Amino acid sequence: MRLLIAGGGTGGHIYPALAVARALRERDPDVRLEWLGGHRGLEATVVRAAGIPVRLLALRSLRSVDRSAHVVLDPIRLAASVPQAAALLARLRPAAILTTGGYVAIPVLVAARPLGIPSVLWEGNVVPGRSVRVSARLASLAAVSFPETCGALAVRAEQCYLTGTPIRDLHGWDPTAARARFGVAPGERLILVFGGSQAVRRFNAAVAGALPRLVERVNVIHVTGDTGYAAALAAREGLPAEVRDRYRPYPFLRDEMTPALVAADLIVGRAGSSTLAEATALAKPLVVVPYPHAAGHQDANARWLAEHGAARVVADEAFDSEALLSAAAILDDAELHAQMAAASRSLGRPAAAKAVADLVLALARRGPLPSPDEIQGRALGSMAGQ
Repeated sequence: MRLLIAGGGTGGHIYPALAVARALRERDPDVRLEWLGGHRGLEATVVRAAGIPVRLLALRSLRSVDRSAHVVLDPIRLAASVPQAAALLARLRPAAILTTGGYVAIPVLVAARPLGIPSVLWEGNVVPGRSVRVSARLASLAAVSFPETCGALAVRAEQCYLTGTPIRDLHGWDPTAARARFGVAPGERLILVFGGSQAVRRFNAAVAGALPRLVERVNVIHVTGDTGYAAALAAREGLPAEVRDRYRPYPFLRDEMTPALVAADLIVGRAGSSTLAEATALAKPLVVVPYPHAAGHQDANARWLAEHGAARVVADEAFDSEALLSAAAILDDAELHAQMAAASRSLGRPAAAKAVADLVLALARRGPLPSPDEIQGRALGSMAGQ
């Protein structure tokens, strides 16, 4: 059985799709996966590294927002991508398509519908973007991370499934072993601070200003990005010897990100769908600083978690060293920390990737579709064994 994944641009579109790809292969080892993306995004490198063949449409999967020739050329590339996608789909004849929205979804779903190829569109934000709202009407089913998104997509209730955000497999990790991996002694507290790939300087400045006072109270894992790493190392060397080991800066965390998430008592970061999904799957309280240039998506995501008691939201312009120290104070209030952790746990859907994979396979096999309640139950899973 051949299945097609269409997505590209940022990690927020690519990594959830890769999580579903892994779940599809687990569900059916005979599945053959193909990927359709665009130029300019991460898919050409990240997806190929995962062993999935990649084809690129004429469009750029990250649209231009500045005033340049690409503002005129992008719509032309989009129009050219429709017949290109139609020719590829006619040749490949996938049994079903999964798309994670974005610019790539539009020509793929426009081409798929007259060919009778069923599709699942996944959307990870409370407030979907314009291209998602347009393409959702062309998809057979929608899978979403937040209940409110179904209404925003204007699809029928029976076509919309609450799955959560597909994430990497997090079960089987021992928190004690993860903490020992970072040298955190029993009984000590650990904060994980990371700003993602965009505007990380705001986080680096907050850590730099708070660091001497912060390490007196807690251990800190700090993801600095390449540009902030040298300054963070210098700041670490300037700390008193007895607390220096409590601060561990890293330019990036790749293989070590999962144990860092498992080990942390509090996560301070942006409000990308995958970050929030991983934190809630692990029942971690959050302090969220929404990225201000994401069309309001991150702010809506963060405030949804805050309304449900799992997070505290700090505006980007208000996040400084004092705000970070205030965030650390959550760890001083055992009752508050426990309440936030319980709220986070109630929102987690650690088996979201498997739930989305089940929807794709149900369409591909032309069998009866599971009910929304069944899919939501599968997505909830358990960290003990999904």
